[in-house]
Amino acid sequence: MRYTKDHEWLTEDEVATVGITAYAADALGDVVFVELPEPGTTVTAGDPSGEIESTKSVSEIYAPADGEIVEVNQAVIDDPALINSDPFGAGWLYRLRVTGGPETLDEAGYAALTAGDSA
Repeated sequence: MRYTKDHEWLTEDEVATVGITAYAADALGDVVFVELPEPGTTVTAGDPSGEIESTKSVSEIYAPADGEIVEVNQAVIDDPALINSDPFGAGWLYRLRVTGGPETLDEAGYAALTAGDSA
């Protein structure tokens, strides 16, 4: 698994599963709404690719890599709280056919990034 500085995660597959980290989910608070791109949408690493609304704020979801959206998680659209309860499992957001290498961090790099952050 790889991580972005914007707190998204993605699997290291040709078709990567994408979500937000537990750290981000905790910082957001209770997620009440999620807007995801339609399958077939082309995204660019670092550009907005959706939105998450919580009881605290509205936040952008940033594409962790260049590619094409091939699937969205309808379960998380129907029940956004899955992002809080299982951000690395049932709370995944979309699947992305990766066409461009992202700038990502490994687990140790992400842990170092969030250790000095005060959400």
